[in-house]
Amino acid sequence: VKQAFNEKFFDKEKCQYDNGSQTSYVLPLAFGMVPQEYEQKVFENLVKKISEETNNHIGTGLIGGQWLMRVLSDHGRPDLAYTIASQKTYPSWGYMIEKGATTMWELWNGDTADPAMNSGNHVMLVGDLNIWMHEYLAGIQADPQKPGFKHIVMHPRAVGDLSACKARYESIHGTIVSDWKIINGQFCWEIQIPVNTTATISIPASEVDFVQENKKPAKEAQGVKFVRMEKGLAIFELMSGHYYFESH
Repeated sequence: VKQAFNEKFFDKEKCQYDNGSQTSYVLPLAFGMVPQEYEQKVFENLVKKISEETNNHIGTGLIGGQWLMRVLSDHGRPDLAYTIASQKTYPSWGYMIEKGATTMWELWNGDTADPAMNSGNHVMLVGDLNIWMHEYLAGIQADPQKPGFKHIVMHPRAVGDLSACKARYESIHGTIVSDWKIINGQFCWEIQIPVNTTATISIPASEVDFVQENKKPAKEAQGVKFVRMEKGLAIFELMSGHYYFESH
Protein backbone atom coordinates (compact mmCIF):
# COMPACT_ATOMS: atom_id res chain seq x y z
CA VAL A 1 0.00 0.00 0.00
CA LYS A 2 2.79 2.40 0.92
CA GLN A 3 4.61 1.74 -2.35
CA ALA A 4 1.46 2.20 -4.43
CA PHE A 5 0.57 5.38 -2.53
CA ASN A 6 3.98 6.94 -3.17
CA GLU A 7 4.02 5.89 -6.83
CA LYS A 8 0.68 7.64 -7.30
CA PHE A 9 1.04 10.79 -5.21
CA PHE A 10 4.73 11.47 -4.40
CA ASP A 11 6.96 13.66 -6.60
CA LYS A 12 10.51 12.68 -5.59
CA GLU A 13 12.15 15.63 -7.35
CA LYS A 14 10.03 18.20 -5.50
CA CYS A 15 9.62 16.04 -2.37
CA GLN A 16 5.96 16.95 -2.68
CA TYR A 17 2.72 15.04 -2.29
CA ASP A 18 -0.09 15.67 -4.75
CA ASN A 19 -0.90 19.41 -4.89
CA GLY A 20 1.54 20.36 -2.12
CA SER A 21 -1.06 21.53 0.40
CA GLN A 22 -0.20 21.46 4.10
CA THR A 23 -2.52 18.51 4.62
CA SER A 24 -0.89 16.58 1.78
CA TYR A 25 2.37 16.75 3.72
CA VAL A 26 0.91 16.26 7.21
CA LEU A 27 -0.93 12.98 6.63
CA PRO A 28 1.89 10.97 4.99
CA LEU A 29 4.22 12.13 7.78
CA ALA A 30 1.69 11.26 10.48
CA PHE A 31 1.09 7.74 9.18
CA GLY A 32 4.68 6.81 8.28
CA MET A 33 4.06 6.79 4.53
CA VAL A 34 7.06 8.91 3.54
CA PRO A 35 10.17 6.97 2.39
CA GLN A 36 12.78 7.43 5.09
CA GLU A 37 15.35 9.08 2.83
CA TYR A 38 12.83 11.79 1.89
CA GLU A 39 11.21 12.34 5.27
CA GLN A 40 13.33 15.31 6.40
CA LYS A 41 12.89 17.15 3.10
CA VAL A 42 9.15 16.53 3.07
CA PHE A 43 8.94 17.92 6.59
CA GLU A 44 11.02 20.96 5.60
CA ASN A 45 8.57 21.59 2.76
CA LEU A 46 5.70 21.53 5.25
CA VAL A 47 7.48 24.03 7.49
CA LYS A 48 8.15 26.25 4.48
CA LYS A 49 4.47 26.18 3.53
CA ILE A 50 3.49 27.22 7.04
CA SER A 51 6.12 29.92 7.48
CA GLU A 52 5.98 31.46 4.01
CA GLU A 53 2.51 30.74 2.63
CA THR A 54 0.31 31.08 5.70
CA ASN A 55 2.64 33.28 7.77
CA ASN A 56 2.89 30.83 10.70
CA HIS A 57 -0.88 30.27 10.76
CA ILE A 58 -2.79 27.04 10.34
CA GLY A 59 -3.43 26.16 6.70
CA THR A 60 -5.42 22.94 6.99
CA GLY A 61 -9.04 21.97 7.39
CA LEU A 62 -10.51 19.23 9.56
CA ILE A 63 -8.47 16.32 8.26
CA GLY A 64 -4.98 17.83 8.34
CA GLY A 65 -5.81 19.61 11.58
CA GLN A 66 -6.21 16.24 13.31
CA TRP A 67 -2.44 15.61 13.05
CA LEU A 68 -0.69 18.93 12.38
CA MET A 69 0.51 19.79 15.89
CA ARG A 70 1.84 16.32 16.70
CA VAL A 71 3.63 16.03 13.35
CA LEU A 72 5.40 19.36 13.93
CA SER A 73 6.39 18.38 17.48
CA ASP A 74 7.49 14.85 16.62
CA HIS A 75 9.81 16.24 13.96
CA GLY A 76 11.46 18.76 16.27
CA ARG A 77 9.33 21.87 15.85
CA PRO A 78 7.07 22.16 18.92
CA ASP A 79 7.96 25.86 18.84
CA LEU A 80 6.18 26.26 15.51
CA ALA A 81 3.18 24.33 16.82
CA TYR A 82 3.05 26.73 19.77
CA THR A 83 3.24 29.73 17.44
CA ILE A 84 0.28 28.39 15.45
CA ALA A 85 -1.66 27.62 18.63
CA SER A 86 -1.18 31.11 20.07
CA GLN A 87 -2.09 33.13 16.97
CA LYS A 88 -5.01 35.54 17.36
CA THR A 89 -5.34 36.67 13.76
CA TYR A 90 -7.15 34.85 10.96
CA PRO A 91 -7.04 31.91 10.45
CA SER A 92 -6.60 30.53 13.95
CA TRP A 93 -8.40 29.25 17.01
CA GLY A 94 -7.45 32.51 18.71
CA TYR A 95 -9.24 34.46 15.96
CA MET A 96 -12.50 32.77 16.97
CA ILE A 97 -11.94 33.78 20.60
CA GLU A 98 -11.10 37.35 19.60
CA LYS A 99 -14.40 37.48 17.71
CA GLY A 100 -16.32 36.38 20.79
CA ALA A 101 -16.79 32.70 19.96
CA THR A 102 -17.53 30.43 22.94
CA THR A 103 -17.81 27.28 20.81
CA MET A 104 -15.83 26.05 17.81
CA TRP A 105 -16.87 27.21 14.33
CA GLU A 106 -17.03 24.86 11.37
CA LEU A 107 -15.00 27.25 9.22
CA TRP A 108 -12.01 29.41 10.08
CA ASN A 109 -13.97 32.40 8.73
CA GLY A 110 -17.12 31.49 10.63
CA ASP A 111 -17.86 35.14 11.38
CA THR A 112 -18.25 35.97 7.69
CA ALA A 113 -19.18 32.64 6.05
CA ASP A 114 -22.60 31.65 4.79
CA PRO A 115 -24.57 30.41 7.84
CA ALA A 116 -26.09 27.67 5.67
CA MET A 117 -22.78 25.78 5.66
CA ASN A 118 -21.23 26.98 8.90
CA SER A 119 -21.98 25.22 12.16
CA GLY A 120 -21.33 27.30 15.25
CA ASN A 121 -20.55 24.24 17.38
CA HIS A 122 -18.11 22.14 15.38
CA VAL A 123 -15.85 20.61 18.00
CA MET A 124 -13.87 18.55 15.47
CA LEU A 125 -12.15 21.72 14.20
CA VAL A 126 -10.26 21.84 17.48
CA GLY A 127 -8.31 19.10 15.71
CA ASP A 128 -4.99 18.24 17.23
CA LEU A 129 -4.93 21.19 19.62
CA ASN A 130 -6.41 19.61 22.75
CA ILE A 131 -4.42 16.38 22.33
CA TRP A 132 -1.24 18.39 21.76
CA MET A 133 -1.76 20.55 24.84
CA HIS A 134 -2.18 17.49 27.08
CA GLU A 135 0.41 15.20 25.48
CA TYR A 136 3.11 17.68 24.46
CA LEU A 137 2.79 20.91 26.47
CA ALA A 138 1.83 19.16 29.70
CA GLY A 139 3.54 15.96 28.58
CA ILE A 140 1.02 13.30 29.65
CA GLN A 141 1.11 10.39 27.20
CA ALA A 142 0.08 6.75 27.27
CA ASP A 143 2.73 4.17 26.51
CA PRO A 144 1.63 2.33 23.34
CA GLN A 145 3.39 -0.80 24.60
CA LYS A 146 1.32 -0.75 27.82
CA PRO A 147 -2.09 0.69 26.89
CA GLY A 148 -4.55 2.25 29.31
CA PHE A 149 -1.98 4.35 31.21
CA LYS A 150 -0.60 1.36 33.14
CA HIS A 151 2.74 2.92 32.21
CA ILE A 152 2.83 6.67 31.59
CA VAL A 153 5.25 8.62 29.40
CA MET A 154 5.77 12.22 30.51
CA HIS A 155 7.77 14.65 28.38
CA PRO A 156 6.59 18.27 28.58
CA ARG A 157 7.74 20.88 26.06
CA ALA A 158 8.55 24.35 27.35
CA VAL A 159 8.28 26.44 24.20
CA GLY A 160 8.04 30.09 23.18
CA ASP A 161 7.07 32.46 25.95
CA LEU A 162 5.16 29.76 27.82
CA SER A 163 6.26 29.80 31.47
CA ALA A 164 3.74 27.40 33.04
CA CYS A 165 1.42 24.53 32.13
CA LYS A 166 -0.87 22.38 34.25
CA ALA A 167 -2.98 19.41 33.16
CA ARG A 168 -4.64 16.40 34.76
CA TYR A 169 -6.03 13.21 33.29
CA GLU A 170 -8.49 10.89 35.03
CA SER A 171 -7.17 7.51 33.95
CA ILE A 172 -8.72 4.15 34.83
CA HIS A 173 -5.96 3.80 37.44
CA GLY A 174 -6.44 7.24 39.01
CA THR A 175 -5.51 10.89 38.51
CA ILE A 176 -2.38 11.79 36.55
CA VAL A 177 -1.07 15.35 37.08
CA SER A 178 1.62 17.35 35.31
CA ASP A 179 2.16 20.89 36.63
CA TRP A 180 5.32 22.69 35.52
CA LYS A 181 6.59 26.25 35.89
CA ILE A 182 9.76 28.06 34.95
CA ILE A 183 10.86 30.06 38.00
CA ASN A 184 14.04 32.14 37.84
CA GLY A 185 15.32 30.03 34.97
CA GLN A 186 14.62 26.74 36.76
CA PHE A 187 12.24 24.07 35.47
CA CYS A 188 9.97 23.15 38.38
CA TRP A 189 7.67 20.19 37.87
CA GLU A 190 5.04 18.68 40.14
CA ILE A 191 3.94 15.17 39.12
CA GLN A 192 1.30 12.75 40.38
CA ILE A 193 1.49 9.09 39.34
CA PRO A 194 -1.46 6.84 40.31
CA VAL A 195 -1.14 3.75 42.50
CA ASN A 196 -0.15 0.54 40.67
CA THR A 197 1.30 2.43 37.70
CA THR A 198 4.79 3.55 36.69
CA ALA A 199 6.12 6.37 34.52
CA THR A 200 9.07 7.35 32.38
CA ILE A 201 9.71 11.09 32.61
CA SER A 202 12.01 13.43 30.68
CA ILE A 203 13.24 16.61 32.39
CA PRO A 204 15.17 19.40 30.64
CA ALA A 205 18.69 19.33 32.12
CA SER A 206 22.30 19.53 31.00
CA GLU A 207 23.43 17.04 33.68
CA VAL A 208 21.63 14.63 35.99
CA ASP A 209 23.37 16.24 38.97
CA PHE A 210 21.40 19.44 38.26
CA VAL A 211 18.07 17.68 38.90
CA GLN A 212 16.56 17.56 42.39
CA GLU A 213 13.46 15.88 43.76
CA ASN A 214 12.05 17.45 46.90
CA LYS A 215 15.32 19.36 47.42
CA LYS A 216 17.47 16.21 47.21
CA PRO A 217 19.49 14.78 44.30
CA ALA A 218 16.91 13.13 42.05
CA LYS A 219 19.03 10.05 41.37
CA GLU A 220 18.98 9.30 45.11
CA ALA A 221 15.26 9.96 45.68
CA GLN A 222 12.88 7.23 46.78
CA GLY A 223 10.81 5.80 43.94
CA VAL A 224 13.08 7.44 41.34
CA LYS A 225 15.55 5.62 39.10
CA PHE A 226 17.89 7.49 36.75
CA VAL A 227 17.97 5.93 33.27
CA ARG A 228 20.12 8.11 31.03
CA MET A 229 20.85 11.56 29.59
CA GLU A 230 19.60 12.12 26.06
CA LYS A 231 19.53 15.32 23.95
CA GLY A 232 19.41 17.71 26.89
CA LEU A 233 16.96 15.58 28.88
CA ALA A 234 17.41 13.65 32.11
CA ILE A 235 15.27 10.53 31.87
CA PHE A 236 13.97 8.77 34.98
CA GLU A 237 11.68 5.88 35.85
CA LEU A 238 9.14 6.61 38.61
CA MET A 239 7.05 4.47 40.88
CA SER A 240 3.58 5.71 41.80
CA GLY A 241 3.53 8.75 44.05
CA HIS A 242 3.69 12.52 44.27
CA TYR A 243 6.94 14.21 43.18
CA TYR A 244 8.38 17.70 42.93
CA PHE A 245 11.37 18.07 40.60
CA GLU A 246 13.61 21.08 40.05
CA SER A 247 16.11 21.28 37.22
CA HIS A 248 18.85 23.89 37.60
